[in-house]
Amino acid sequence: MATNTYTVKIDAKDIPKLREICEERGFEFGEKQWAIWHASKKGISGGGVVNVTVYEKGPKVLVQGKGTEDFVKFILEPEILGEARLGNEEVLMPEMFEPHFGVDESGKGDFFGPLVIAGAYVNKEISRELLEKGIMDSKRISSSARIKKLAGIVRGIKGLEWEVISLKPEKYNELYEKFGNLNRLLAWGHAKVISSMAEKVPSCPSALSDQFARKEILEGMLAREKSAAHVELTQRTKGESDVAVAAASILAREAFVSWIERASDAGGVGLPLGAGENVILAAKEMKEKHGVEMLDKVAKMHFKTAGLI
Repeated sequence: MATNTYTVKIDAKDIPKLREICEERGFEFGEKQWAIWHASKKGISGGGVVNVTVYEKGPKVLVQGKGTEDFVKFILEPEILGEARLGNEEVLMPEMFEPHFGVDESGKGDFFGPLVIAGAYVNKEISRELLEKGIMDSKRISSSARIKKLAGIVRGIKGLEWEVISLKPEKYNELYEKFGNLNRLLAWGHAKVISSMAEKVPSCPSALSDQFARKEILEGMLAREKSAAHVELTQRTKGESDVAVAAASILAREAFVSWIERASDAGGVGLPLGAGENVILAAKEMKEKHGVEMLDKVAKMHFKTAGLI
């Protein structure tokens, strides 16, 4: 199956060089949210359309479209990366193809909506199929329709077990008051997901989570879960580069954006993401329409944003 999406970290010094290469080959440039630049062209080496986006965070390059493989193999790898990575993931990242759970969350930085934590189990065959089908970290995907499509793909892969825990705002606010700290609450949720996954796949020996706090916080929470006693935990920054974590991020994001859409429709107020000025305005509108008690049902009340409403 052809690869229609590819993402890779790039050195900042190589960004101007990549732009120059794209300019020389007649790419058309435009703007995209959170991107340094975005370019597209039809017919790379006789292939289909290819879109190239360089994101500030990382920085990273995201290549999408039917011309992805040609762009990566004939331009990105030889002229920028200096090595052949596409198709060689098992050599470069062998641990990604070992049986393991990936865990990620969505919504922790958004005033409105739940905190969602998801997990996905992969082995060699599942990891290969996820990569072939373009599964990537959900933070790189701005389209909710695309997120929902990818989530359907993830759930449809044979052998891939998954779990999603969604803490609706009321429950989130209750638990936050109990734990008194977001990292402890996150650790509790991650441990619950890993425990549930361990019950589904008892033979799985390890779990990978993006590092959000000191390692011992999550390890302490996980030690309380009997079903996960045998699971070796690894935490690392940029954990979403692992395909199991990426799959979990997509499942978590789908649950989050779906809740936001339902709550917006039910309340008659569009609930924006983040915690900026537009969020404050929406919260004030929600308060005026449904009363101050509604905020506890739709928002994370420990955010500083709550004090500005």
